[in-house]
This record gives sequence, structure tokens and C-alpha cells, in this order.
Amino acid sequence: MDVDIYGHVNNVQYLSFFDTAVNSWYVDNNLLDPVHSREIFLVVETGCHYFSELTFPGVVSAGLKIEKLGSSSVVFRVGLFSGEASETAAHGRFVHVYVDRNNRRPLPIPEAKRLVLETLTA
Repeated sequence: MDVDIYGHVNNVQYLSFFDTAVNSWYVDNNLLDPVHSREIFLVVETGCHYFSELTFPGVVSAGLKIEKLGSSSVVFRVGLFSGEASETAAHGRFVHVYVDRNNRRPLPIPEAKRLVLETLTA
């Protein structure tokens, strides 16, 4: 499933890479425990622009920046890089809303979490 009939990484995998990059950053920065957090971030919008192919096997890295930090939402820009390339193979938009895990209703992002998120806005 990772490689399509054209011999490159399938386009749907790019969105999976976005999801992994953002959620890994949350976990690494203590903003989310995927199993136990009472509040979680849900994707409400995503999109991707493709510039060059990613191939398998190969190393893919991601760069993150927050474009907009709302009261309950976060708009990420994600760049995917192939190997040591300095130009993005793809970049995309990844929008999360902070919600209660049980009822899935939006919540204001707490100040302590906002301060961590703001480190990606510069």
C-alpha cells in the first residue's frame, strides 16, 4: 500500500506522514498522551501539494510550523523532505481542533499548551 503502481510512495501516505509528524510532536512536547489524555486533537481539514516523488525505501523527514493558533484550533504547515534534500517533496496544511475525548466537542486550548504551541509560530 505504501508504493503505488507508478513506483513511488502513494499520495495517501503523505497525509499519514503529516499525521505522524504532528502527533509525534505533541507527544514529544507533553501535549498529548494518545491513550489517556482527556482532551485530544482531531483533524478537521488537510491538504497536500506535491513537488517531487518520495520513494521506498527511503528516508522521509518532516518540518512543522504553526500558521495559525486559534482559541480551539491549530493550523499546521508540514513540509516533507526526501533524504537530505533541502527542498520539500511536498507540503501541506493540517488543521486540528482541540476537543473533549468523550463528547468530541471543541474546548479552548489551555494556556500552558498554548505556550508550547507558540514555539512553532515563529
